[in-house]
Amino acid sequence: MATTEWTIPDLLQLSGGYWSTCALHAGVKLDIFTVLDGTALTAADVAQLRDIDPRATGMLLDALSSLGLLEKRGNTFAATPFAAQNLSKNDPRYMGHIIMHHHHLMSGWARLDEAVTSGRPIRDRVSHDDDEAVRESFLMGMFNLASLIAPRIAHSVSLSGRRTLLDLGGGPGTYAIHFCLANPGMSAVVYDLPTTRSLAEGTIARFDLSRRITFTSGDFHADPVPSGFDVVWISHILHADGPAACATLLRTAVAALNPGGILMVQEFILDDTRDGPLFPALFSLNMLIGTGAGQSYAECELRSMMEAAGLSDVTRLALELPNGAGVIAGRKQ
Repeated sequence: MATTEWTIPDLLQLSGGYWSTCALHAGVKLDIFTVLDGTALTAADVAQLRDIDPRATGMLLDALSSLGLLEKRGNTFAATPFAAQNLSKNDPRYMGHIIMHHHHLMSGWARLDEAVTSGRPIRDRVSHDDDEAVRESFLMGMFNLASLIAPRIAHSVSLSGRRTLLDLGGGPGTYAIHFCLANPGMSAVVYDLPTTRSLAEGTIARFDLSRRITFTSGDFHADPVPSGFDVVWISHILHADGPAACATLLRTAVAALNPGGILMVQEFILDDTRDGPLFPALFSLNMLIGTGAGQSYAECELRSMMEAAGLSDVTRLALELPNGAGVIAGRKQ
């Protein structure tokens, strides 16, 4: 990786950057942007509507205005067009779920030194959390993120002649939805934990695909996985486990394929030197905090695991995706 030319202001900005993050999280958690979507209100008005302290509300609204997420005119505040589109619950493009997921991760990140010292997680996996609000933020946050790139992937990957797809660990079914939209002759199964069913079926119904996409409950680490698919898609699942569990899951996925079927794996992929890109390197620490053996994997490691599982022609697809994400595909021998 190229050496970064640091300055003292850069260093201090990095160290204190969480102040802006926390202001954003507070605004989303208190649903400030929905209240100020399409209307200008005073801090006292917002405080009364949200049942919060007027003085403190004014301070938060000023900070959010300084961040450029609110517009202040005189003593009134209104959501900017960008905030109204992405941070108001009135808009279907609402990104608050992923922001609240990030919020739920913060307490663990504040204890990163403990995880590094012990080598063990210091919080539970949010995907399995008993708190329904935390779990919903995770699942719908994944929907937020996937909705930004799933259409691009689905229209860039040729699946001509492929009729059946398994979205393994598919959460709310975002990728199954967009693969089916891009391939009108395709049907799909979303396989995930029972706690995911209601969100997945609701999301699938919103796209009017309930007759082509079904949900099957199960834990792919312990329960049988259906087979007979032309395509298996595994998106951001492997990073939650160590190499041995990943190898087992990949063998399960290959067994679910028809002969000649395609397995596609999406991950935040490290360079083979493991010191970049930045997001996969930081994401590996996120897995340290919350899992027993999870980590980001290098491209060479993913290729090797997929080949060992019985795939040939393993290659990284030519896709430009954010945050160091990539898709590696292979064909069942």
